[in-house]
Amino acid sequence: MEIAYVQTPIGYAEFKGDENGLASIIVFDGEKPAAIIPEVLEDAVYQFSEYLDGKRKSFDLKLNPEGTDFQKRVWDALLEIPYGKTVSYLELSKTLGDVKAIRAVAAANGKNPLWIVVPCHRVIGSNGDLTGYAGGLHRKKWLLEHESPVKQQSLF
Repeated sequence: MEIAYVQTPIGYAEFKGDENGLASIIVFDGEKPAAIIPEVLEDAVYQFSEYLDGKRKSFDLKLNPEGTDFQKRVWDALLEIPYGKTVSYLELSKTLGDVKAIRAVAAANGKNPLWIVVPCHRVIGSNGDLTGYAGGLHRKKWLLEHESPVKQQSLF
């Protein structure tokens, strides 16, 4: 498994993957690790950078996350949420065919190893609240604002 680290506006991103596809992306605070990008991860890093620069709305990458069949079904459903849109955990449960599975759907969403590329940040509470995000609510807020078609201007 190859690893690459890239500085982003929301922290350092760690990419893991190999010839079978991208296995995980996480974003974290802290010291900058080595900046060498293995060839197998170059496209993922490039597309991720395009997304953060506002030049990309979807990803075209070979994905290879580890998870249960149910988790993978949830993650596949996340890929259907359009850029700049949100859905609730309840709506996502309905999409998957079982409204009673809302807690299991939320748990699978929280285990998503491919942050941003598989857009778990686009899932919110039924009342519109930002709820849990493994990378922290400040990152979820940043990502949703980044994708928003309406940009708030600063008054100061």
